[in-house]
Amino acid sequence: MADLSDPKIDEAYQDVRSDKSETNWLLLDYESDRSDKLTVTQTGTGGLAELRDALSDSKASYAYVRVTFSNDKESQREKFILVVWIGPGCKVMRKAKISVHTADVKQVLRVYSIEVPAREKDDLKEDPIVVKLRKAGGASYDGV
Repeated sequence: MADLSDPKIDEAYQDVRSDKSETNWLLLDYESDRSDKLTVTQTGTGGLAELRDALSDSKASYAYVRVTFSNDKESQREKFILVVWIGPGCKVMRKAKISVHTADVKQVLRVYSIEVPAREKDDLKEDPIVVKLRKAGGASYDGV
């Protein structure tokens, strides 16, 4: 079971969700290779591009991201995604625990439209994620 007891996790989650905050992502990492305790290691305002730069190839991490996109010229939508990152150099034992720990993370980072499993940084390119968000979001007037 993952330890998500750090109050800074909920604070960062609320900050990303807040319309009054420019913070649009948070990153949770394990305290150490042997620990199951997750901590907030970074937050940012630069969206998916900035998050991609913050991810480590040797780690497993979780991220929560607010994605803003347009349906048409007049409207903007905001949706939230949960990213489950398993870097290509992540240790085998850490990988083995990810599915169980993801369930624990979902109890804390509760509200999101889609889950994005990412193994390479290219899995977090914005355009394909926006397409998935549009499909998940119901009404779509541009044929996606």
